[in-house]
Amino acid sequence: MTTPQDLRAALAADDASTRLRAALTAGSAPDPVLAGVLVERCAAEPDPFVRDMLSWALTRLSAADVLPRLRVELGSPRPRARAQALHTLSKIAAPSTWPWVTRDLLRDPDDEVARTAWRTAVVLAPAEERAALAVELAGLLGRGDRDVRLSLSRALVALGDTAGAALARASEDPDPAAAAHARATVVLRADPDAGFDAAVAEARRVVALGPGRGTMAGC
Repeated sequence: MTTPQDLRAALAADDASTRLRAALTAGSAPDPVLAGVLVERCAAEPDPFVRDMLSWALTRLSAADVLPRLRVELGSPRPRARAQALHTLSKIAAPSTWPWVTRDLLRDPDDEVARTAWRTAVVLAPAEERAALAVELAGLLGRGDRDVRLSLSRALVALGDTAGAALARASEDPDPAAAAHARATVVLRADPDAGFDAAVAEARRVVALGPGRGTMAGC
């Protein structure tokens, strides 16, 4: 049986494949005494494949053994700890954890934490909260680089029809970056196969033309 000390040592190995095997072993023979070590390593693990395996190992344990630890991590000063806790919450998908995805996390200054919070919120939000979540996410349109904006668009698209009104309002935002991002997201809602870059370029053109000078499907 793997002890916490053995697992901690294996997860600290220089070789990523050794750490991956250690996380796989922990998940294959779930033991609640290992929960603390797994959560602890999530905050420090640099390899994304190993982090995914750590999250998988945590999902194999009882929610009662894992969720309180993840809630603590959401308040960690380390961005990777916050992001990985959110990611693991999205995999466990316990409805009771929806209130833990706070406005502060959705607006986290670290882009990776914020992106993970958006994805997690979409998974956890109950039906009666999805419209309000859409409004909150729409208020972030225009944030960040291409990858950040694409993540936000995907989160809004995943909210389905409940995001329609928020996107329509955001499409008229006086901030041209936010308006263009909203309009590009509308295009992606209507045609998920549309390229994001092409949608953004067209949205920028429409916004630059001004009211009544250009049209976009769905706007």
